[in-house]
Amino acid sequence: MTQSRLSISALVIFALMLLMGLYFAFAAVQGPSGILRRVQLDAETRELEAERDRLQAEVDRMANLTRRLSNDYLDLELLDQQAREVLGLARADEVVVPEANR
Repeated sequence: MTQSRLSISALVIFALMLLMGLYFAFAAVQGPSGILRRVQLDAETRELEAERDRLQAEVDRMANLTRRLSNDYLDLELLDQQAREVLGLARADEVVVPEANR
């Protein structure tokens, strides 16, 4: 009866291959180009796109207000509102009631 026995070099090669496989599996999940980093980058991308959209809406709103106050297109209601808020003006036929200090 003959027994088949693995040689030491075969065990070393097997151990090295196992360690390399574990290393590459870890790098695929945790590494700088791994799956977890990809998920993190996707979430960051969504947050930045949402902020970009919010800022674009703000820019559009400001552009609309600027256009409405320009010489080419004058919105009298907006001009009246701005004069009231910024300069504290009121029309002659209005009664001004001051707010009580808090």
